[in-house]
Amino acid sequence: MTAPVFEALGDPNRLLIINRLCEGGPRSTSQVAQVIPVTRQGAAKHLQLLEAVGLVSSTRRGRERIWEVQTRPLADAGDYLSVLSRRWDATIDRLRAHVEDGS
Repeated sequence: MTAPVFEALGDPNRLLIINRLCEGGPRSTSQVAQVIPVTRQGAAKHLQLLEAVGLVSSTRRGRERIWEVQTRPLADAGDYLSVLSRRWDATIDRLRAHVEDGS
């Protein structure tokens, strides 16, 4: 389930939204639109996509929608990257040993 998360975070605007929500806490759609170079409507579309993959959730407060980061998908993505990193480290260690033995 990490592929949709990585795909969503592949867009610079969505990555910026996630960073801002992590740093500053929940924000309204209008506040999010102020930190990325798109219209309020464009920001809303980015937020809806982030919500569809589980990276953010929203609640209504009056006429505004308030957005908040959901950390579980980010933690899962981090776990996946850690596994990949360990695999690459092991592969590089085997390659290094092979090269050193062949000298």
